[in-house]
Amino acid sequence: MERELLFEAKKLTKHFGPTVALDNVDFKVYRGEITGLIGENGSGKSTITSIAAGMQPATSGEMFFKGQPHKPSTMIEGAACGIGMIVQEQGTVSGISVAQNIFLGNEKKFTRFGIVNKKAMNAEAKKALDAIGFEGVDPSTPIDSLNMQDRKLVEIAKTVYQQPEMLVVDETTTALSQKGRDIIYGIMKKMKEENKAVVFISHDLEELMVTCDTLTVLRDGELITTLSKKEMNEDDIKKYMVGREMQGDYYRSDYGTPVSDEVVLKMEDVTTGTGMLMNFSMELHKGEILGIGGLSHCGMHELGRALFGEEKILEGKVTDMKTGDEITSPRCALLHGYGYVSKNRDQEALVLAESIKDNILAAGYDKLEKGIYLSPKDCTDYVNKQKEALSIKCYSITQDVQYLSGGNKQKVVFGKWVGRDCDILILDCPTRGVDIGVKAAMYQLIYQMKKQGKSIVIISEELQELIGMSDRLLILKNGNQSGEFFRSEDLSENEIINVMI
Repeated sequence: MERELLFEAKKLTKHFGPTVALDNVDFKVYRGEITGLIGENGSGKSTITSIAAGMQPATSGEMFFKGQPHKPSTMIEGAACGIGMIVQEQGTVSGISVAQNIFLGNEKKFTRFGIVNKKAMNAEAKKALDAIGFEGVDPSTPIDSLNMQDRKLVEIAKTVYQQPEMLVVDETTTALSQKGRDIIYGIMKKMKEENKAVVFISHDLEELMVTCDTLTVLRDGELITTLSKKEMNEDDIKKYMVGREMQGDYYRSDYGTPVSDEVVLKMEDVTTGTGMLMNFSMELHKGEILGIGGLSHCGMHELGRALFGEEKILEGKVTDMKTGDEITSPRCALLHGYGYVSKNRDQEALVLAESIKDNILAAGYDKLEKGIYLSPKDCTDYVNKQKEALSIKCYSITQDVQYLSGGNKQKVVFGKWVGRDCDILILDCPTRGVDIGVKAAMYQLIYQMKKQGKSIVIISEELQELIGMSDRLLILKNGNQSGEFFRSEDLSENEIINVMI
């Protein structure tokens, strides 16, 4: 059976100042297929799909959709043509309701004589939410009252409601629990069965190899190869991505390494204002990598925020054991040598309109001050050290963070706290949206910090990450601890899943 071409890009090129994000790329998407896109951070994956969806214009080249020239100037125009995109970052708008987000730009559907019929809009929004299996949410609820995952599900409902013929899923699964991922996988399968098309961007090789019919690899803005299902091989794909064989261990390879008895951080009987943690207690030891996992709404992300003084605590306390001081605010945590990488990087971890340099320096000024003097050279050297260590792709450290790829933004957040040389690091989904090469570098850096006596909390929705890196692993369920596991070669995902559900 002959494949039917739905979308085609010819010699597509995109420049951001002196940076070449795409370099004469030819790319095809066929009906009835899930096309995977993979590559290192900054390889051009999100750039090519965002141009197709109308988020930004190309510098040169041409596109065709359903055999016709395609040049949308906005995402609304792109959606009207039949291309929907679930973006990697937050795709909802604060200050309005769930329903208003779903129909943003299409309010006229419910408007008569200049008045919006909110009851009708809410009813239709509920249909959109129910259609993807996201039930139990009142469409009139303010979007800001939802957590990051639920906001992403609202965005998915909005995109699917528009019934696109080509759906772009950009690194979305990394922001979702298993339930959310199952919703996405179901949508992609349904679109394939309906002879529509999906472009699926992910850094998870196993996920791509299981889900996709073809896989296109980009590197440094160039298309390297496109593989059929039977041609997909994990080692080959990694080599195509990075242009070399991957060297060294991915996760830690040591077992049986003792952890100090010294407790550096203690949480006692903590109940948070959101109700996501209930009388929760835990200890973190010197030189320990403590993993925290669980399903969505288990309280693990609130736990990270509470440890850093970011979450309101109704009862109980968090204590820095070295000083005996209670951690009551982020400033207090900072002064005690703590660092925190938030899962919600664009809203909580970065100032998007500021430079890479300013973002990394934000947590390090007190380390560089010499009395009242701050050496410009010391500042530049401090930032460049993190840029090189984490391979942040940019044309200059003065480049605004908002123009970086999602993975490179994550590297900036990581560098901000690693550069500060924190004694205690709380990492909430630290490798979200980061390619396999940089993940390996981050894991090695985390392990080196452990060996230096630093204490690290890794909160993650990736069980393999937790198993591969943790000395000890706590599983949360409904705001309480439901399981505890110690580092072992025999520890399996099934054992952990049994106490998660």
